Amino acid sequence: MNIESDPKTMAAGAASLDPTATGVLTIDLDAITANWRKLEKTGVPAECGAAVKADAYGCGIDPVVRALGKAGCKTFFVATLEEARSARAAAPDAAIYLLGGFLQNSGDALAAIGCRPVIGDLQELAEWDIYCKQSGWTGGAALHIDTGMNRLGLSLTDAENLAPRITSGNHGITLVISHLACAENLNHPLNARQLTNFRTIAGMYDGVPASLANSSGIYLGGAYHFDLMRPGAALYGVNPTPEADNPMAPVVDLKARILQIRTVERGDTVGYSATWTARRQTRLAVVAAGYADGYLRAGGSSDGTRGAEVIVAGQRCPVAGRISMDLLAVDITDLPANAARRGQMVTLIGDGITLEELAHHFGTIAYEVLTSLGRRYQRVYKGG
Repeated sequence: MNIESDPKTMAAGAASLDPTATGVLTIDLDAITANWRKLEKTGVPAECGAAVKADAYGCGIDPVVRALGKAGCKTFFVATLEEARSARAAAPDAAIYLLGGFLQNSGDALAAIGCRPVIGDLQELAEWDIYCKQSGWTGGAALHIDTGMNRLGLSLTDAENLAPRITSGNHGITLVISHLACAENLNHPLNARQLTNFRTIAGMYDGVPASLANSSGIYLGGAYHFDLMRPGAALYGVNPTPEADNPMAPVVDLKARILQIRTVERGDTVGYSATWTARRQTRLAVVAAGYADGYLRAGGSSDGTRGAEVIVAGQRCPVAGRISMDLLAVDITDLPANAARRGQMVTLIGDGITLEELAHHFGTIAYEVLTSLGRRYQRVYKGG
């Protein structure tokens, strides 16, 4: 769904919040552009692009691309053709690279929007060459080299064997890229091995821009920057340096509505499978968010395990019991009697609850938390 066509999406201050909205996801476009500028400054003189795949990591590809384009970003990376179309509509003059590569019979669709496939297989390259020869399209493509991830990408041998191609005047290669597997771990030995492999291959493609650094790779140092950096998660507030404090500004704030305040007696259980037992008379706030909204089931609590926390009336309160598809229960017993009420919004992300904190409770990474946020929230955009 196109974000900007969603009737539950608005610019901050443009209208009052929908009184029927069960939750509100606020996305700070100014924070995204500030993060991009910080990364750009960190990597000077390399160009700073932006990965906007997965609907700009769940933040909305249309408004994010428009904001970054206004800030000066000229190169975007997407995963699917539909994302490429959205990015092109938002950035008519930008370079757009399709990380998913060249699928059979997709040439006309790519050419129609001026999108460059990122090619990582010899058969794929052959099919691309045939399309370009038959159609006359000269928009170019990137080569993806596998330097140690063992995912997509040409082998080092294949990349080396292809290198003489650049002596042709119409070789069509506009970028050479690889992807770091362990960049978030500053001292992981694979970082240096991948850097060495990529530097060797990039040197064979003289005159073709090279790109290696993702968000965390930017913080590995200038040797990893090459000509073009392509940050993703860090733009949206995810910490690219997990071994240190987060240098990025927070981007998302998530609130959900209390549907009911109820009291359970000591010894009563809460939620599916009765995993959480009240140790005293307990007041609960039942909140309209669950795993269908990206608040993952693993964040619940049991009699022996403390789960995630929610901010209610300015105070942290623990989740009680398992997370349901649409609901979660919060123990508000320690709040003043009238501090929480039906219809009130509570904070699930923001005000000190970070993506990384939730990821810890969910048993995953901040990337998954961010990209899993559901579509039932009303979206509000700040800045841009």
